[in-house]
Amino acid sequence: MGIWVAPNMTAIRPKDPKTRYGAIDMPALKTTDHFGEIFWLGQVGDRDAGLRSKSTQSLSLDFAGPAGETHGGLTRPSCSRVSSQYERGTEIRNVRQLSIVSEEELSAIADEMGVARLDPSWFGASVVLRGIPDFSHIPPSSRLQNDAGTTLTIDMQNRPCHLPVAEIKVDHPNEAKGFKAAAWGRRGVTAWVEREGQLSVGDQLRLHIPDQRAWLAQS
Repeated sequence: MGIWVAPNMTAIRPKDPKTRYGAIDMPALKTTDHFGEIFWLGQVGDRDAGLRSKSTQSLSLDFAGPAGETHGGLTRPSCSRVSSQYERGTEIRNVRQLSIVSEEELSAIADEMGVARLDPSWFGASVVLRGIPDFSHIPPSSRLQNDAGTTLTIDMQNRPCHLPVAEIKVDHPNEAKGFKAAAWGRRGVTAWVEREGQLSVGDQLRLHIPDQRAWLAQS
């Protein structure tokens, strides 16, 4: 099982736990010194019209996700990603309100496919970050938080599907078929809004990770 370990990561811990309401105040999330700069923002207004997202300079977020985003909502119908748990179409909590990808990983996918660049709008991306290493493998339940306190909670890694292939074909008809293989382990993560607020291009999002060791399966 892989473990996300960032180079030269230092966790900031409180020196002395403080008591509050008779309990020990011990943060369950490590505040790291890793920041991702928002390089690009987008939203998909109509899922039926296509996957492409439209570039924007800011996103207004409430608990249902980005305003005007077709993938938003407090709940969603279950899909093939959770077919082992639910019959398709079952109403479940929506933890896929946003799709977050890494500029560095998009470049790596493009290189492997043999194209100059990949436009994040082709994937229906909500946020493109740069600066966090091995981004697609950050731990589930990590937080990304800007200076104003707007906070996203990471659900899990987003697996590459066939839908972006049709969008890529418009500009790269011969190379598009190589997308799924090149994007494996680089497709970014999905997330949901934990604290409402606004995100803007240029914002710095700080990474906070769960303070626990990796799970060890034992028979």
